[in-house]
Amino acid sequence: MRAAVFRKGNLVVDTIPDPILADGQVLVRTRACGICGSDLHAAKFPEQFAALSRRGGARWNIEVGRDVVFGHEFVAEVVANGPGTAGRFAPGTMVTSMPLTLAGSTVLGLGYNPDQPGAFAEFMPLAERMLLPVPDGMDPDHAALVEPMAVGVHAVNYARLAGDDVALVVGCGPIGLAVIAALKLRGASPIIASDFSPARRALARRMGADIVVDPRSTSPYAMLADSITPPGFDPSRYAALFGAGPQRRPAVIFECVGVPGVLGEIMEGAPAASRVVVVGVCMETDRLEPFFGTVKQLDLQFVLAYTAREFADTLGYIADGRMDVSPLITGRVGLDGVRQAFADLASPETHAKVLVEPWR
Repeated sequence: MRAAVFRKGNLVVDTIPDPILADGQVLVRTRACGICGSDLHAAKFPEQFAALSRRGGARWNIEVGRDVVFGHEFVAEVVANGPGTAGRFAPGTMVTSMPLTLAGSTVLGLGYNPDQPGAFAEFMPLAERMLLPVPDGMDPDHAALVEPMAVGVHAVNYARLAGDDVALVVGCGPIGLAVIAALKLRGASPIIASDFSPARRALARRMGADIVVDPRSTSPYAMLADSITPPGFDPSRYAALFGAGPQRRPAVIFECVGVPGVLGEIMEGAPAASRVVVVGVCMETDRLEPFFGTVKQLDLQFVLAYTAREFADTLGYIADGRMDVSPLITGRVGLDGVRQAFADLASPETHAKVLVEPWR
C-alpha cells in the first residue's frame, strides 16, 4: 500500500507492506485524516519529540532513525473483518476510532509508532471493539475531526465549569477552536478568545466565541477582568480575605498555544483565584514565576487527550449538529501533497485543518 512516510527528516511517498490482521482486527481503508500540530512538531523536531516521550514514560514510541507513518485523526471505511471478529461492521461501513489498535492483549498506538502505520496510509488494521460507526446522515469527513474536538471536550470537562464562569481561550488554533466549541456546547458565557491571527480570530467567532481580541491592541486579561468584575468591587487583598463587597465571577483560562512564555504570561495576567487549564503542549523548557501563582492562589491543571466516553460523546455532538466542524476544514490533499501541507500549516493565515485523503 502507499503511504506518506516520515523518513530521515523528510516526508516521502512510498510503498509499504499491507497490514496483516491480528485476532480481533478489522481492515479499514483510510478515507480522510487530519494533520495535527503534534505531527508538525514531530516532523520538525524528531529528536526532541522522541527524547521527551522517553522521559515522559514512553507515552509515544516514535524512534529517531526509523520510518514512521503519521496520522491519528481519521475516518475510514471497513474493507474486511479479520480472524476472531464478530462481524459487527459490514464492508463499506464508515467508522472512526481512538488512535490505537489491539493485537491480542497488546495495545498499539497509531500515528507515532514505527511498528504500526497511522492513517497517512491507504489501509490500517483497527480493533473491532474500538470502532465507532459514523451515524447516518453525518458527513463522513467530519468524523476525522472527532479526535481533535474531543481534546477540547476533555479540557472543558476538567475545568469543572460552574454556571457563572467566564472563560478566556488563549490561542485559536485547532485545539483552541475545539475548546471554544466545547465551551459553547456547555453554555458558557461570555467566551473570550485571543489570537494574533486575523484568520484564527474569525474562526473563533464562527465556533462560538462572544468576544475576540487581538492581543497586540487589547489585553485579553484586562478584557477577562472587566467581564468578571461587578461595580463596587474592591480588589485589595484584605477585602478578598473577608469577602467584603460585591464579588467577581469565577474565571477559567485555557492555554492553547504550547510555546514558551505563554503560561508565565497567563499567570501574571490572570485575575486572582483563576483556574488555568493547560491544553497546549509545550515541548521546550519554559520559565515561570511561582510568585504569581501563590499570591493569586491560581489553580493550575494540565490535561491530555480524552477518555473513551468523551471520544464517543464528541462523535455524537458533531453528528447531531451541536458542534459544527465544517469551518475548520480548509484544505484537502492526497499523499503527494502531504509534504507541502506540512509547510503550509506553518502559517496560521493559510489553514486550520487539512485533511489527507490517501486515495486521491
